[in-house]
Amino acid sequence: MAAARPMELCFAARAGTPTPAGRAPPRPMKRRAGTTVRCVATALAPMGEKTEYRDGPLERTFMGLFARKMEKYATSGGGKKKQQQPAEKEKEKAVWEWDYESFVDVSRRVMVGRTRAQQQEAVRAVLLSMLPPGAPEQFRKLFPPTRWACEFNAALTVPFFHWLVGPSEVIEVEVDGVKQKSGVLIKKCRYLENSGCVGMCVNMCKIPTQDFFTNEFGLPLTMNPNFEDMSCEMIYGQVPPPLEEDPASKQPCYPNLCSMSTPSAPVCPKLQ
Repeated sequence: MAAARPMELCFAARAGTPTPAGRAPPRPMKRRAGTTVRCVATALAPMGEKTEYRDGPLERTFMGLFARKMEKYATSGGGKKKQQQPAEKEKEKAVWEWDYESFVDVSRRVMVGRTRAQQQEAVRAVLLSMLPPGAPEQFRKLFPPTRWACEFNAALTVPFFHWLVGPSEVIEVEVDGVKQKSGVLIKKCRYLENSGCVGMCVNMCKIPTQDFFTNEFGLPLTMNPNFEDMSCEMIYGQVPPPLEEDPASKQPCYPNLCSMSTPSAPVCPKLQ
């Protein structure tokens, strides 16, 4: 099969709100008054051209809010004191001054000195801290695990998590023999691409997110990352399999991408 050509996905936004404007060939675009144009050059191959994002203040604010919450878990791990200086420098930033690389770096430091279960618990605590008191209970009342709730949450995922995972789209999936539009296809996951780490994908994103929606919100969610092209399929309404039966838990490292990779190991050490 011929290698896929890089694509340029452009989004026009008025007053800072991203609005899809369709695909366009990779050439300079004219700006209209009051409109900002953000382009994302993507390639399907994980070793191919790295995606370039142009984040605005809103996207950077989301990064800063999440990263600040994670910092309390990044300064120490496994009972060992970490150097405080890098963390203190990050805390001095305003929330809109963060960038994605710094956000990923905080995630990486959360993993240090922690077991797989401890990493997942740290992410769960961060997610809960981002919500007002009683939010999970209210979510359960508003969104019982019905087809409508699954499709509604899939539709919300595309615009609200663009800053975290990159471009995505709602797709039709089959849940318990019923076809419904409760799937989200992440075309090339920004988190996986920037971290280059299988363990971070599984321990810091996939498992905690699945667990949070399934057990805290009562809305089953399964995430199926494709480690060959860095895409990911989210299926609302589908109960995730036990970790020992999940193919993602048996994935080897990305060679030459992760600084802690062990190419000779059949499974990424962070998943063991």
